[in-house]
Amino acid sequence: MFTFSSNNVSGIKNEIGTLLRKMRKTNSLSQQQLADLLNLSRITIQNVESGKNFTIDVLLLILQHFNELDSFNTYIKVKSEEYDNLDSLY
Repeated sequence: MFTFSSNNVSGIKNEIGTLLRKMRKTNSLSQQQLADLLNLSRITIQNVESGKNFTIDVLLLILQHFNELDSFNTYIKVKSEEYDNLDSLY
């Protein structure tokens, strides 16, 4: 499950970048190798890992590559169900 210690956008982007860097390094990939595999530029990977602006499409593509898209999808479903339950209270 995805949880973040930061409570602001900048901090969360940094945490996401750190997580994705760990995934890349665990798989012994350079930024260029990952970029080539995903048809992205090395600068895009560098920007994501350093917490700079990136699109949801890039995030999902990287998560998919590392077989983490299901975890992200599960998180979204759980949060959606929580809000559905809150709606039923009103």
